[in-house]
Amino acid sequence: MTTLTPVGRADREDRLDETFAALANSTRRAILARLANGEANVTELAEPFDMTLPAISRHLKVLEDAGLIVRGQRAQYRPCAINAEPLEEVANWTEAYRPVWEDRFDRMDAYLEKVAKQSNEKTEREQP
Repeated sequence: MTTLTPVGRADREDRLDETFAALANSTRRAILARLANGEANVTELAEPFDMTLPAISRHLKVLEDAGLIVRGQRAQYRPCAINAEPLEEVANWTEAYRPVWEDRFDRMDAYLEKVAKQSNEKTEREQP
C-alpha cells in the first residue's frame, strides 16, 4: 500500500473535487453514460439534448479537465471516450464509508424486524 504524503493527499483530494464537480451536472452524467457504451463525437453526444453544440462542447471540456473523458484525433473526426480512472478513485473513496452504510442498514433491518414482530403479536392478540 502506498503511503500518501500531504502533497499526494492534496493532489488526490483536488482530483476528487474536480470529479465530483463534473459529476454534479445531470447532462455530464448522461454524456458519461453514453460514452460507457463506446466512443462518440460531439454531434452524436449532442443528439439527445436540447442544447447547442457549443454548450455540449463546454460540458465536454469540464469532463475532459476532470480527466473523465479523453478526446482522440482522426482527421476531422474527434471521438470522445470515457476514462474510468477518476471514477475508480471515487469508488475507492466511497468504499471507505461502506461500514457506516452497512451498520445503518443492519440497524434498520433490526428495527423493521422488531416492528413486524410487534405488529404480528398485536394482530394475534386481537384475533378471537
